[in-house]
Amino acid sequence: MPLTLTQRCCHLLAPLIPFTVVFIHLSDDDGVRQVFEEMRGLYDQNVAAANDSTADPDGTAISSIAIRHAALERNKRCLMAYVFNRSKKLRNMRWQFGSILPPEIKANLCEPEIQWFNSYSKCLARYMKSIGGQGLNLAQDVKPPKSLYVEVRSLIDYGKFELDNGEVVLLKKHSTHLMSRAQCEPLIIQGVLEQINH
Repeated sequence: MPLTLTQRCCHLLAPLIPFTVVFIHLSDDDGVRQVFEEMRGLYDQNVAAANDSTADPDGTAISSIAIRHAALERNKRCLMAYVFNRSKKLRNMRWQFGSILPPEIKANLCEPEIQWFNSYSKCLARYMKSIGGQGLNLAQDVKPPKSLYVEVRSLIDYGKFELDNGEVVLLKKHSTHLMSRAQCEPLIIQGVLEQINH
């Protein structure tokens, strides 16, 4: 059964309804192409009817032009929703998977979507490098910490370490301490401390 006016667009949007970040459906390039062909046909019919409207004294041509124009607008909104939804999923996947997509997801993307994802990843990486002197990985620790203090263990004999409040802590090998996350993170990165996970 042939699809009626604007139903092709609705079929494009149907797989997008259950929004899940971890899966993206196969790009429906054929469906998008069919919608564009339908839109081109509607536009051509409107142009022809507008040029012939002088021969239509009762105004039925104007009504059909308005109906076809409304169908064109609906198709345009559906295509924009389709593209927006897929790019939103891709943006969320960038935060979840990093700059390299799993092959089973990448196989479901069309070439412009892959280019958009790569461009978004480069832009995000450039921004993260520009934060502070050394850059900041915004994809790390996406969820806020449950506590401002963490328990850490000293991996080496570091010596005395002065905290922000003026207290001095002696960091001996295998000693454990409860420290502010902000103060111990640089030492964790340097390999002086390790966080104790319970």
